[in-house]
Amino acid sequence: MKYSFKNDYAEGAHLRILEALLRTNLQQQNGYGLDEFSLAAEQLILDLCKSPNSRVHFVSGGTQANIIVIAALLRPHESVIAADSGHIFTNETGAIEATGHKVHGVPTADGKLRTDDILKVLEQHTNKPHQVKQKIVYISNATEVGTFYTKRELQDLSEFCRRHNLYLFMDGARLGNALTADGSDLTLEDVARLTDVYYLGGTKNGALLGEAIVINNTEVQDEFGFHIKQKGGMLAKGRLLGIQFQELLRDNLYFDLARHANTQAMRVKEAFQQAGCTFLSDTYTNQIFPVLTTNQIDKLSANFDFYVWKKVSEEKSAIRIITSWATVEDSVDVFIREIEEMG
Repeated sequence: MKYSFKNDYAEGAHLRILEALLRTNLQQQNGYGLDEFSLAAEQLILDLCKSPNSRVHFVSGGTQANIIVIAALLRPHESVIAADSGHIFTNETGAIEATGHKVHGVPTADGKLRTDDILKVLEQHTNKPHQVKQKIVYISNATEVGTFYTKRELQDLSEFCRRHNLYLFMDGARLGNALTADGSDLTLEDVARLTDVYYLGGTKNGALLGEAIVINNTEVQDEFGFHIKQKGGMLAKGRLLGIQFQELLRDNLYFDLARHANTQAMRVKEAFQQAGCTFLSDTYTNQIFPVLTTNQIDKLSANFDFYVWKKVSEEKSAIRIITSWATVEDSVDVFIREIEEMG
């Protein structure tokens, strides 16, 4: 059986979550997220981000979170700006467009949007009302190419969005990895203060499934539940999500798991560096993108699974290596030995 470094959700769930689900299985609870576990998990999140006026809603997955948030915030004639590597632009089968909203994909070198990128889109759409009106700036943290936003970068985006009457929405499917990455100076409190909406991803960080949508902008909180129900995101057994987030967040397990994934990725990154490889992007989260020859890729593919991400020349391609919350150090040891021997 091959060792897999294809994604960070191939495993099931952390054992503590399974134990918590089993332990509480016969406790009768209210449905639709009104159970005691979901309410306790919401309070944990509000305490962690020190934002008592925010509101938390649990849904099952990242694409669902993106659809619900964007459709809820936009009027029919409004659109969203994203990096062209952003998940809503590249990997959600036109889900946002299917709700009737245009996505403006902006080319970026490192997966991160900056104020100049957004301004260019705004300047290209001044012929109102004949063109759509931009209303949301969507960012991923960590990004789809493994980079993360600094506090200064997020502050700049937040200030720009507020000046231009735009909502700032952070896709946090890998937010744990971004906040625990080496060199990151951003905190969950900063994220809550600087964004209108973000979500804390559980699916990629130890949960069986689940994302926690956190709405910080009080002006868009009141009717959000209607959008969750209408888009099929309201679980009758909402306890399944609340129990998981309560367990992940009650003693820093969530961030410990993300930190572990980052640490293992950096061990692999260092091995590729020692082997003389270059990288598609300079990352410190749990995704790395080494550029290898076809021969090197074939050799490593014999015992390891990963994605060939992007062809960079006739003879070389970037591969994507993702370590997870459950990555075993022994598997990384074996991978590193093979990198050293790949030639």
